[in-house]
Amino acid sequence: MSLGYVDPLYMLPFDHRASFEKGLFGWQVPLSPAQTAEVAAAKQVVYAGFRAAVTGGVPKDRAAILVDEQFGAAILRDAARRGYITAAPAEKSGQDEFDFEYGAEFAAHIEAVDPTFCKVLVRYNPGGDAALDARQAGRLRRLSEYLRQRNRKFMFELLVPPEPAQLDHVRGDRRAYDREVRSVLMVQAIRELQETGVEPDVWKIEGLYRREDCVTVVETARRDGRRNVGCIVLGRGADDEQVAEWLQTAATVPGFIGFAVGRTTFWDALVAWRDKQVTEDTAAARIAATYRRWVDMFENARASSSQRGGERRAS
Repeated sequence: MSLGYVDPLYMLPFDHRASFEKGLFGWQVPLSPAQTAEVAAAKQVVYAGFRAAVTGGVPKDRAAILVDEQFGAAILRDAARRGYITAAPAEKSGQDEFDFEYGAEFAAHIEAVDPTFCKVLVRYNPGGDAALDARQAGRLRRLSEYLRQRNRKFMFELLVPPEPAQLDHVRGDRRAYDREVRSVLMVQAIRELQETGVEPDVWKIEGLYRREDCVTVVETARRDGRRNVGCIVLGRGADDEQVAEWLQTAATVPGFIGFAVGRTTFWDALVAWRDKQVTEDTAAARIAATYRRWVDMFENARASSSQRGGERRAS
């Protein structure tokens, strides 16, 4: 059984690798040493924004970063030294099927970077390829058991991309799939993974549009004695308005302890920095302001929900 994590968790994820290599810079792998250094420098800009936000008032004991070892090893070391909550990914970037970035050496790399959370991103659709899901589940169970034995925390980012037949069911409307189908599949996926021995401390969940769907996800994540498991909502690179809707919906549900919003927080600032339209300090300040806005939004929505609940109980 998982250990669980229920403290507020406001995560700035920038563990993206292909998105930086190809999306931000337009490069193909393998990168040259100079290109590798440039990607690492871009991640330092994001990290500077995170630190500025904490200095500016985001509670340090709730603030967290998620960054990869490949381009962010120095950031992980510095963050640990400063006492920040950290997370590092274990998966290969940009693959449809989960596998370990460092293969059989995954454990050595986890021990070397020593993050607060080991994170995986997994695409898992219960209505999809059963053999693929079984292969992934086997690897994930191995990781889950290793982390539990080592008393390390496990964060699971669950993506449920639609199968063609599922899209056909909603006439090809991806937004309708997200609103009407994905939440049901997500609950089924969580149950299947739990039943194969995959036990995260925190589930990183694609944004949900209805409060009742958030409630069901938490109930599933916490079923059968998993009462301390937390959920956080991810941004999925959506626009500000959409991210705000997802955060404000999730914040009203006990068990959703925070968020992980990456590209929506830093992308525009990094593009401007890359194009030399702004300085590093200006880009970092913009990232800090956006991250702080998500924190305030989540906390305000949670406080308002708690106040309404208290008023209903009093009446």
